Amino acid sequence: MSEPVVTRWWWIRHAPVVGTHGRVYGQMDVECDVSDVASFKALAHRVPDGALWFATPLSRTQRTAAAIAEQLKAAGRPSIPKPVIEPAFLEQSFGEWQGKTYREIGAYGQTAEAHRFWLAPATETPPGGESFAAVVERVGQMFSTLSQRHAGRDIIVVSHGGAIRAAVAHAIGITAEAALAVSVDTLSLTRLDHIEGPGKGHNWRLGLLNWPAP
Repeated sequence: MSEPVVTRWWWIRHAPVVGTHGRVYGQMDVECDVSDVASFKALAHRVPDGALWFATPLSRTQRTAAAIAEQLKAAGRPSIPKPVIEPAFLEQSFGEWQGKTYREIGAYGQTAEAHRFWLAPATETPPGGESFAAVVERVGQMFSTLSQRHAGRDIIVVSHGGAIRAAVAHAIGITAEAALAVSVDTLSLTRLDHIEGPGKGHNWRLGLLNWPAP
């Protein structure tokens, strides 16, 4: 019997954002704080050598990847390639809500339809934006494509809370609404393994979820 082919995905949420003053930022390109050296050292210690690296078009994911790379270099580890920029792993677009405060958009208790964990139910599309359900579809399609294209590799993605929740939903087969209850903290690590080969059952395994960096 042939051995299974395991593709390990290491998802890292970017560093904490700064300067948003309580405003919804979504796909806005905002600054992040990369001063927490201890967290970047911890992440550098946990990620594997020889991996493929991906980030999103937003600077906070690229700066986070660079900060991890700096700690890998300091530890004498092999240098990492410049991350491939993948728009499919972007945060949810909140459209016209971006740049507004939670009170201005009526979230978190300001309306009868307020959501416990997110800005809106998974199927609700903000004006000019996309629903979280659409994010699950967007992330899931590229997740599957790259799992086949790079089967057997380690793949590190520096991404966003919403996209990582979407990846978890796709991998373990939960609904988009259920995935909104998944916590994904900044600089946390989530690992999802795609297992292709003999045997019955699911192709995905959840290895780590929201593992804090320090």
